[in-house]
Amino acid sequence: MPKSFCLFFFLFLLLSSFFCAESSPYEIEELSWLDGDDHDDEISMVQSRHASLRTCDFSAGKWVFDQSYPLYDPARCPYLSTAVSCSKNGRPDSDYQKWKWKPDGCTIPRFDALEFLGRMRRKRIMLVGDSIMRNQWESLVCLVQSVIPTARKTVTYNGPSMAFHALDYETSVEFCWAPFLVELKQGAENKRILHLDLIEENARYWRGSDVLVFDSAHWWTHSENRSSWDYIMEGTNFFRYMNPMVAYEKGLMTWAKWIDLNVDPRKSRVFFRSMSPKHNRENGWKCFNEREPLEHFSRPRVPQQLVVLKQVLRRMNFPVYLQDISTMSAFRRDAHPSVYGKVVGQEEKQHLRGYKSDCSHWCLPGVPDIWNEMLNAML
Repeated sequence: MPKSFCLFFFLFLLLSSFFCAESSPYEIEELSWLDGDDHDDEISMVQSRHASLRTCDFSAGKWVFDQSYPLYDPARCPYLSTAVSCSKNGRPDSDYQKWKWKPDGCTIPRFDALEFLGRMRRKRIMLVGDSIMRNQWESLVCLVQSVIPTARKTVTYNGPSMAFHALDYETSVEFCWAPFLVELKQGAENKRILHLDLIEENARYWRGSDVLVFDSAHWWTHSENRSSWDYIMEGTNFFRYMNPMVAYEKGLMTWAKWIDLNVDPRKSRVFFRSMSPKHNRENGWKCFNEREPLEHFSRPRVPQQLVVLKQVLRRMNFPVYLQDISTMSAFRRDAHPSVYGKVVGQEEKQHLRGYKSDCSHWCLPGVPDIWNEMLNAML
């Protein structure tokens, strides 16, 4: 009897230690719904789905018309600026809101605001860049705000930054105006001086963010008549002229060094969104009165900025994720505000062709919503 009791006790301890080591009570509870012989199939399906998203090239694919879009009602999003409220400004068509991007080889999950906020609980999401990034910020705020009661959301302002707060989730979606990332300062005689090696005045607003999304491209390439600076300064050296792509690389290297030195990869994720394309007359295209995406390019063009950006990212120690939206967005000549960047009256509608078209920014709902679906998948 004592021997059999000891043997039973020994087996009990062995089995107990085995189950304690293998699974916590929470893990057992989560897996309890898997029943019968389907365990392996279910788990493999989930694992392969996540693996396919990690390995999928989101930049290659096609636009597919989808009646279930847009993802939100613009009339119920009070955070849209006039410049991108195309339907409110009088744009008569709405098909530009109903296209989704289908990558080759995978599917980008549909944006789920509650799921996104759940994952981003107690996190700061910071979008940094120019007015195109402001465009993307407004899109992301519209995507999440509809599931939050009016009394539990607010917007605050701090210098060049603004923040949407989802109070119950302790989550903020922020935008910081920094079109060069590095500093543009006012000098003597009101001259604008671009400091290629200074960044801290801007970067102090980004510190402590959990998710950082950057863009910087358009302001580096403004023509000489519309140059964004009067002088360039690097150290103690002044330059009246510098090749824009050389200046761009130097500015990005300053940004890259700041990221490497100041952001902890164990706590924060960093993305750099590639250049958003224009569809204006300078490059032979236009956007006024366009109703459908382009189907193909006779000669696909890789922006110089993207080539420079990829070179800089390769030299970094910090694992920055490139969000390449240049080619996919280049198909969407139909999705810009065009003449509907302001309210168009009945009399003005007779002379629309003569008005200046905005072929750089994007109507909302529209293309930036898809950028944010892609960002959500990458997160």
